[in-house]
Amino acid sequence: MQFDFFNDNQAVVLRNDVIFALEKFDAPAAQQACETLTRHDPYDVAAVPLLLLIVTLFESTTIPFQSHTDMRAACLELQRKITPAAIAGMGPAAANAWLNTRWQALAARAVALPYHTGHPDEHAAPLWLQARQWQAAADAVAQIASWRRIPAPLSWMLHARLQLQGLQANWGLLAELAWLAPQRLEHVVQQAAEPILQALARKFEEGFEGAGDTDDLVWFPAWVLTDRPTLAPALTQAQASQHTQPEQAMRVMIELLGLERQGRQRDVLAHRKTLRGLNDALYAAYMATR
Repeated sequence: MQFDFFNDNQAVVLRNDVIFALEKFDAPAAQQACETLTRHDPYDVAAVPLLLLIVTLFESTTIPFQSHTDMRAACLELQRKITPAAIAGMGPAAANAWLNTRWQALAARAVALPYHTGHPDEHAAPLWLQARQWQAAADAVAQIASWRRIPAPLSWMLHARLQLQGLQANWGLLAELAWLAPQRLEHVVQQAAEPILQALARKFEEGFEGAGDTDDLVWFPAWVLTDRPTLAPALTQAQASQHTQPEQAMRVMIELLGLERQGRQRDVLAHRKTLRGLNDALYAAYMATR
């Protein structure tokens, strides 16, 4: 069997011409290059997805979204239609870079939309996160009143600040999110490039004898102190939340560690009793280190 290497190489060159024009956001040039590609091979597998991206460029706009519904529709189209086409037509690396610009464009159009509890995930901040524009995401969250008391904005701010400042400076925010919305904390842990945090989360999941679901993460800030007691000063930065048992447990742990250092044995025993009353699994994890 013989292969027509010249034709294959020519197709690669022609596809790259289309991709180069797309990367320059030059829709007319991309269209012309795509027509050349299809003349060379009407059945080229990349032609259809590349054509969709060209149409997307021609139809792109900077007009601000007028409603959360409009924003949601645009995001779904980018996720479900344009993203697969970009990967198929451009390849993963080029597609990711190009798609980041599309997310940035949507985020810019969403800047004027206020945060609305009826549309908790439809805001500019998560779009900036998707585009890896961490400071823009943090700035967008900062415009939301009482963002630190609302699960979605708090999770966005934690995600952004982990990228901007690192883990050590954000244990307080992490604790607050754990108490308020453990499911969102799980998502942030999965998305964040923080090996220490991910390792601690795995260790917690494997060793903490809780209910065995995501809600167990409400106890994560307190449990962390059984494994990393040196994190106590960082966790004291957590603001008062809803005074739930998991929050009380973390604060008892911080006090307990301080009492141990001071050798105040009677107070240590009293705090251990309080800790056990709050959560047997947490108490067992603490005692396993003593």
